[in-house]
Amino acid sequence: MKTKLNAYRGRLSPAQIADGMNAAERNARRLLEDAETLMLAGRFPTAASLAILSIEEAGKVTVLRSLALASSDADLAEAWRSYRSHTQKNMAWILPELAASGARRLDDLRALFDKTSDHPFVLDQLKQLGFYTDCLGQAHWAIPEAVIDEKLAGMLVSTARLFAQNDTHPLREIELWIEHIGPVWKRDAAWMKQALINWHAAMQEAGLAPEGPNEMERFIREGLSKAPA
Repeated sequence: MKTKLNAYRGRLSPAQIADGMNAAERNARRLLEDAETLMLAGRFPTAASLAILSIEEAGKVTVLRSLALASSDADLAEAWRSYRSHTQKNMAWILPELAASGARRLDDLRALFDKTSDHPFVLDQLKQLGFYTDCLGQAHWAIPEAVIDEKLAGMLVSTARLFAQNDTHPLREIELWIEHIGPVWKRDAAWMKQALINWHAAMQEAGLAPEGPNEMERFIREGLSKAPA
C-alpha cells in the first residue's frame, strides 16, 4: 500500500483546467459554509482557519489560469509550485483593505503580488494559530481562543465570502482565455491589459459575460466607482 499520493505536475487540457477551477470554487464555498456554521457556534479560532482555507481554495482559480498559459516546462513547474503553495494562493486576501484605502483600478492592486510583502505569510500564520497551540516570542504560549477573537474571525469569514462566489467556468471560457491572453502572457503590461479587455469582449460575444459595456475595460481604464460591498 502506498503511503503517499503522487502529485500530478504535468500539462492539463482546457477541459481539465475548467474542471479544476469548478472543483476549487465548490470547495471554497463548502469551507466558507463550515466557517459560518462555526461562527454561529462561537468557535471563532476554527472558523477563522476554515475561512482562510476557503480563501486558499478560491485562489486556485487564478493559479489554474496561469497554468493554462504555461508555454514552457519552467512555466509549468512554477504554476504547479504556486498551486500547492499556501502563500501563493492567499495573496488576494488584502483586497478589501486595498479597496477601503482607495484602490479602484487594476494598477492599484499591484500590492497583492508584491513579492516583498509579508501579507501572505501573516495569513498562513493566522491559519495555523487558529488550529494549534505554539510557543512564540519570549517563550509565550499562543492558544487559539486567546489569539483569534470574534472580530478577527468575522473579518476573515467576510473576506472568504467575497471570494467564494457561485461562479462556474465552462470550457469555452478557458479556450478564450488561452486564445487572447496566451500570446501576451508575461510580456508588455499594456498588451496584457488590452488582451484582458479583448478577452472580456469575447466572453460577452459568447454569452459568458453580461451584455452591455465592457466592465473589464472600465475597470482597467477608469476604475470602480466605489469599493466592493
